[in-house]
Amino acid sequence: MSTGTAASPGAVAGRLSFLDRFLAVWILAAMAAGLGLGRLVPGLGDALAKVTVTGVSLPIALGLLVMMYPVLAKVRYDRLDAVTRDRRLLIPSLVLNWIVGPALMFALAWLLLPDLPEYRTGLIIVGLARCIAMVVIWNDLACGDREAAAVLVALNSVFQVIAFSGLGWFYLSVLPGRLGLEQTALHVSVWEITRSVLIFLGIPLLAGFLTRRVGEKAKGRTWYETKLIPRIGPFALYGLLFTIVVLFALQGDAITSRPLDVARIALPLLAYFALMWAGSMAAGRAIGLDHPRATTLAFTAAGNNFELAVAVTIATFGATSGQALAGVVGPLIEVPVLIGLVHVALAARRFFPQPAPTTEPVTAPEGSARV
Repeated sequence: MSTGTAASPGAVAGRLSFLDRFLAVWILAAMAAGLGLGRLVPGLGDALAKVTVTGVSLPIALGLLVMMYPVLAKVRYDRLDAVTRDRRLLIPSLVLNWIVGPALMFALAWLLLPDLPEYRTGLIIVGLARCIAMVVIWNDLACGDREAAAVLVALNSVFQVIAFSGLGWFYLSVLPGRLGLEQTALHVSVWEITRSVLIFLGIPLLAGFLTRRVGEKAKGRTWYETKLIPRIGPFALYGLLFTIVVLFALQGDAITSRPLDVARIALPLLAYFALMWAGSMAAGRAIGLDHPRATTLAFTAAGNNFELAVAVTIATFGATSGQALAGVVGPLIEVPVLIGLVHVALAARRFFPQPAPTTEPVTAPEGSARV
């Protein structure tokens, strides 16, 4: 583990940088700025949407890569073998991500949006796209286990390539047909899913691994942890805020011009994030995980890969479709909800068994909520 002895939530807040302490404010401001730009600047969303490389939005990709690189550079890769042997963590994660999560979103979408088939389909696709990117930020801010998060997002990426298309066929066509409900076809290539994984996880993971390997070999672990990490750490939050501005600028007009539709889409999303996170956190506590690993289990189960969901809905149904709007509303709800759950996770520390203290150097650089 890389957290050391536990501290109270108040002590954690007191040791955060100015940027971290008011992170919720910056995120809300970034969302508002993106929505405002998309609404007030004619053609901005269309212009940003055209800046793509092989179908991937270049501004969003740039923001996500900058966001993920510092966090993955902090991972201690020599500890990953301990995580891969932890079946108490890996098996519940697979069950929550690939059985419980899609089934819950399917149920909520049909229960709360029975009269809105386009939005319902978009939400089901969001539920199938398990998180492999932004979750590393929420996990890090909540003092989750970095090494466990790296393993779980890698595991999710493998299953995403293997299972996404099949699950889409099952939840949009097979299961509704068996239940006498409306069926929908989903056409998405394995390459499209693989490309998302390689770009949004593969590139920053490789960069983070090489940075640690080369940095420690050249200067040693103490220098790496106390000198280099504090310098690159803040860029994770800069990348997060940039990504949020761009994402909401892309759909600012659609979101602000259809507030009632956004509210209808938001209701099942709110229920989904709350149930998945709380249920996963409770499951982690019940099976005896300590707070860092239970936190990682909860955030990796509750988060979704909105990049993939938006790409699939646009490619299949069109950029102006209701399905695409549902995909975009996903992060609109996910970002503030999960940043709120970061504070809940910190407050929940006292209910969990604590990890053993570590004697290795521990840093709390600006731009990282580590203690």
